[in-house]
Amino acid sequence: MKTTQNTRPSASRTAIFILMAVFLLTGPACTFSLVDLPLPFNTGSPPTQPANPTAPTPTPVPSAETAFTVKLPAPLQSGETLAISILDEVTGLALNAVNYPMQAVDAQTYTVSLPLALNSVVKYRYILLGDIRAQEVTSANVPVRYRLYQVSGPGAIQDTVTSWTGQPFSGATGHIQGLVLNAADGSPLPNILVTAGGVQTLSDSSGRFYLEGLPPGIHMLVAYAMDGSYQTFQQGAQVEKDLITPVQIHLGPAPMVKITFIVDVPKNTVQGAPVRMAGNLLQLGNTFGDLNGGLSTVADRMPTLTTMPDGRYTLTMQLPAGADLRYKYTLGDGFWNAEHKTSGEYRVRRLVVPQTDAIIQDTVETWQAGPSSPILFDVTVPANTPAGDIIYIQFYPYGWTEPIPMWPMGNNRWTYKLYGPLNILGNFGYRYCRNAQCGSADDIATTGNATTGRSITTSLTPQDIQESVTDWAWMQNPEPSTLVAAPIQARTTAFVAGVEFQPTYAPNWSAFTSQALQNIQALGSNWVVLTPTWTYTRTQPLVFTTQAGKDPLWSDNTRMISQARALNLNVALFPAPNFPAPAADWWRDAPRDPGWWEDWFDRYRQFALHHADLAARNDAQTLILGGDWLAGGLVDGEASGVPADADVRWQAIISDIRARFNGAIWWALPYTPGSLQSTPAFLENVDGIYLLWEAPLSERAAPPKEDMIAEAGRLLDEEVSPFQVAVEKPVILALAVPSATGTATACLPAPQGGCLDWMSLSRPNADIPSIEVNLQAQTDVYESMLTALNERAWLGGFISRGYYPPAMLQDKSASVHGKPAADLLWYWFPRLLGIAQ
Repeated sequence: MKTTQNTRPSASRTAIFILMAVFLLTGPACTFSLVDLPLPFNTGSPPTQPANPTAPTPTPVPSAETAFTVKLPAPLQSGETLAISILDEVTGLALNAVNYPMQAVDAQTYTVSLPLALNSVVKYRYILLGDIRAQEVTSANVPVRYRLYQVSGPGAIQDTVTSWTGQPFSGATGHIQGLVLNAADGSPLPNILVTAGGVQTLSDSSGRFYLEGLPPGIHMLVAYAMDGSYQTFQQGAQVEKDLITPVQIHLGPAPMVKITFIVDVPKNTVQGAPVRMAGNLLQLGNTFGDLNGGLSTVADRMPTLTTMPDGRYTLTMQLPAGADLRYKYTLGDGFWNAEHKTSGEYRVRRLVVPQTDAIIQDTVETWQAGPSSPILFDVTVPANTPAGDIIYIQFYPYGWTEPIPMWPMGNNRWTYKLYGPLNILGNFGYRYCRNAQCGSADDIATTGNATTGRSITTSLTPQDIQESVTDWAWMQNPEPSTLVAAPIQARTTAFVAGVEFQPTYAPNWSAFTSQALQNIQALGSNWVVLTPTWTYTRTQPLVFTTQAGKDPLWSDNTRMISQARALNLNVALFPAPNFPAPAADWWRDAPRDPGWWEDWFDRYRQFALHHADLAARNDAQTLILGGDWLAGGLVDGEASGVPADADVRWQAIISDIRARFNGAIWWALPYTPGSLQSTPAFLENVDGIYLLWEAPLSERAAPPKEDMIAEAGRLLDEEVSPFQVAVEKPVILALAVPSATGTATACLPAPQGGCLDWMSLSRPNADIPSIEVNLQAQTDVYESMLTALNERAWLGGFISRGYYPPAMLQDKSASVHGKPAADLLWYWFPRLLGIAQ
């Protein structure tokens, strides 16, 4: 780690970088231990802060004494107790914590020494216990997810609590910025979790990371590979007020070994039910994100064991030697239907992965917890359920948790046997949905996220619930589309015909993207536009990076690109931001002073380079920059403060991308009538224009198709064609057309006035009742635009935007998945490409 410090442009002093004792893992362990983690079972509904269970029972695991000392922002109030909470991310951060009271050193300093398992990576945070419970938060008033500490021997940790929930922070802060590099060859490492002072971030493709808003003091800086493929790094870092602490971290790669797990399961396990392994690594279903119900694991991302002839189950995996593996066996996820001890405690196993191949033999004592008997859910779904869909069940014990895949029985019948944890439930809710998209692809009787679902109460006697789903939400069964044959002019192979994913994401999409891409290929598409995202979590200081659980991780994007390329689809990446508020509101509230714009352009440059590297390393053909989220020079009529040399800055970003990516660069340019009269000079540096069509085809809600074709042709001839001649770039039309009455006006009325953003109708957003679903209106706009395009050979392509990958829905959104507009594209795309006559 470097030991110098730099200031921000406005700072005028430097500070000394102080190193603490280093607790760095020097290499993988020579031996391995396999034990149960001493995490007792918490009873009752999970509170906002974990309950304080009894101390864990001793185990023969080699341990090291670790002293935690923490400085508080203010003395405790009467009746408050400070505790350190050791967390379990496999079961759920909110569900299975062990809390250890701390002892006062003085009014604002507390300490406790704990024996922690050697070679373990501990996840923890500080909490206040008492009449009003509180959790530590960052300077941005965001709850601390967890801090990390690797136990490589006896050690001491010094932490600082920034603030507590309900107590906004207003003190001084500093920053840590740095690089994460491969110790073997010096290459940058993306997707590394870096944390200090309770603040977490992920490194980008250049290995860069930013930890913003840290209070002055010493913080334990930890870099952790979420798949265990690199050894964990940790070291103390001194942060000073208004200063940047620069660091360079080198992670050593961990060798891979073959581990075979063999497990005996209880005799009452349903024969043929899939047994999965839930764990703390990415490859074992951990998303490292905050999901529904305080969970972090997703069943569909977990490996499934195979049945052996003797009835046992087995799984063989390549795992990184030395990794601290926490895992459990489950018939659901890390919480539902996961293994327990017969005493009722959660069972979480621990394995320090050995240096050589090994066989691990385990036994599941029970899937149940408490005296309540299992509940069998047996549901018959409608005949119009799309072929290939998977039915999920979602439970509501204290709020909705992550959906669980049910077990297919054939003939539209699905079952799921719930074993536990029933001892904490009593009465609870549940519902059914398609392809894990509960809240969107719902049983018609329990739609949306405001419902608590169907109700059931646990019992000492077994229950067999047999019921039916009468219909699915947003499955209207429209009449088959009538396609009118038209002479279509075939284009060259350079013509772009494809579909763009909507720019939202959930970790449970991963099970359905392959099928979605096959559906897109079946339309006759030759392109797919993927829309990876980063999230703005703070405006001052500016924080813009990948947020686990909300944005696709590097590995998620790599997998989707690989799936598309395997289908011979050309791939364009169109990265976009997630905002904590509507984009216009975010821009309005941002400082937008010169220093802020410096940071903004720096972060956008890293955002663009990250996705350029993603494209280059995975053979994607095109990177699309820009988009309708960029505010340009004005925000609500106010001067934005954008630098006068913004055009030069954009040119520099494009030039930097060229040095790392050999594919095409397109610029996404929103189009409304009159908007093309003045365009930025840097467009001469790109290879194509991705024209985001937002122009109305009529002022009427239900215009004749002939009128829409005429208006589309007029706009193309009078505005788009002169623009194309001026820029001398191919123009690809990109349409986002909601399936709603009035969509031809390009201004669906928002309940609060003005026009709706088309994305507000996308899933998983709540329905807007004032908008009327109209699948034919979407189809008519598409047909009008395609007809106009057919007569203008100078246009370079046509893209359907807003595709919802995980499920077919005949809703109000712009997605064509499962709608008549998809049939229209199926007819047009192969003919435009000369594949069909």
